[in-house]
Amino acid sequence: MMRLGGVGLATAVLIASTFLSVGAKEADPVLTRILADDPIYQPQRLILTDIPSPVGPPVNLLNGRDLSDWDIWLGYPDPSVTYVNRTAQPIGARPNGDPMFTLVTLDGEPTLRVDGTTWGSIVHRGHFGDYHLRLEFRWSGKRHAPRLDLPENNGLLYHSFGQPGSVYGTWMPSVEFEIMRGSTGMVVPVGTMVKPMTNVGRDRTLIDPQRRFMVGGRAVTVEAPAWNVEAASDAERPVGEWNILDLYVLGNRSIHVVNGVPVMELRNLSVQQPDGSLQPLTHGRIQFQSEGAETFFRRIILTPINRLPRVRVQ
Repeated sequence: MMRLGGVGLATAVLIASTFLSVGAKEADPVLTRILADDPIYQPQRLILTDIPSPVGPPVNLLNGRDLSDWDIWLGYPDPSVTYVNRTAQPIGARPNGDPMFTLVTLDGEPTLRVDGTTWGSIVHRGHFGDYHLRLEFRWSGKRHAPRLDLPENNGLLYHSFGQPGSVYGTWMPSVEFEIMRGSTGMVVPVGTMVKPMTNVGRDRTLIDPQRRFMVGGRAVTVEAPAWNVEAASDAERPVGEWNILDLYVLGNRSIHVVNGVPVMELRNLSVQQPDGSLQPLTHGRIQFQSEGAETFFRRIILTPINRLPRVRVQ
């Protein structure tokens, strides 16, 4: 999520304030110190090689009949309070379904429709690790308040754990494969206890924290106030066209791929414990968001793997 304006998902405590203050506040001295040793971002052409073969049968996460394999949770009736709420209560679990998440037939295929008006999540009941997840998504172009003038936004949240709505009353803690116009593939830790690592360069064309994935860049933990890392490139297709996303996960490592282009590589996915120690985050549930834009998902297929592909600079 990081073009002039967009934010993405649930996770960074500073998301709302970042948007309200882009260009309007002095540099944060804490963030300035954190970024001081980041190398200047150098554009790279990344390719994916050594693609792993499946080591087991595929699992279609859409059964084609209904959403009985998924749990729905909705956040606040007014989504504009999501990052600043102190008193409102979330809508909560929707065991009998909800219009925010429906199974429809589109182009002759079963498709998950995400409405986007009310923010929330739909979470598959399975717990998965060591897999390749491939799916297709597309935007309809319909956006809802409070994001009417911001890029379309959704997210694929993986290794989800804990209680529904425990992050901003709306999402489960997880690692986010951001799905947002201009920033699809960005990483956002959803929940302050989630601590992924990656390599970055500083790209001053971005809003804070001005970090973009770069092979050979500085090794960093993604955490507030440097709460996200932008995808290496924008490989998304125009609104209305289908995009293919590939997520490769092995243990506590992962790779984000957009339309065949690798844009993010993560390692040491972990959860910080109350005593400060880090526990590897190696599996969990799969979660999609409703966050202000009508979105369609289809062909959500998970296959087990025993190794990761390689991300190379061409």
